[in-house]
Amino acid sequence: MIKVLVCDDQALIRTGFATIIDAQPDLEVVAECADGRAAVDLAGSLRPDVVVMDVRMPVLDGIEATRLLAGAGVAQPVKVLVVTTFNLDEYVYEALRAGASGFLLKDAPPAQLLHGIRTVATGAALLDPEVTRRLVGQYAARIRPAASGEVALAPRELEVLRLIADGLSNSEIAAALVISQETVKTYVSRILTKLDLRDRVQAVVYAYRTGLVR
Repeated sequence: MIKVLVCDDQALIRTGFATIIDAQPDLEVVAECADGRAAVDLAGSLRPDVVVMDVRMPVLDGIEATRLLAGAGVAQPVKVLVVTTFNLDEYVYEALRAGASGFLLKDAPPAQLLHGIRTVATGAALLDPEVTRRLVGQYAARIRPAASGEVALAPRELEVLRLIADGLSNSEIAAALVISQETVKTYVSRILTKLDLRDRVQAVVYAYRTGLVR
């Protein structure tokens, strides 16, 4: 059972998310809240597997709440899935820097929300393909990847990195390159290790920032 904390200051959205999530046999909403401070407090006591986090909220916004829950130096980080609208691009990017494992649009279909929660719960990062290019292309200059300087990647690793930056999943990358998913996982792991990056989100940032993808 994946335990989920839903944090959004709009009651209608919060209730809608909770209803969709609770209807699943493998997901359980352990609490709901309307601001980031409450999310941090509840996460500390309830230890959810995933926090579905809004960005703009009173008391403490979703970016600062994410930093407190999943940022660098947090002893027991919690996985955070940020939800946003198109006009909050910059805030989402800051949330990803703060440690969020991924993001979705608020108007995403229920199946996408559920997939996002399950994906993040496994420790993988989730990037919404619809907005990956928009977000990263616009704000990559503001983001510093974990690695400094240039790191040599093998030609196939560069290929995989470009496809990650395009928002493709492991299975889609495997199909595009005609290799197995296990081989893709090996390449992804190698790329993250070589570049000293935390996850696929940072890999996308790196790809745009270094000019591998435009």
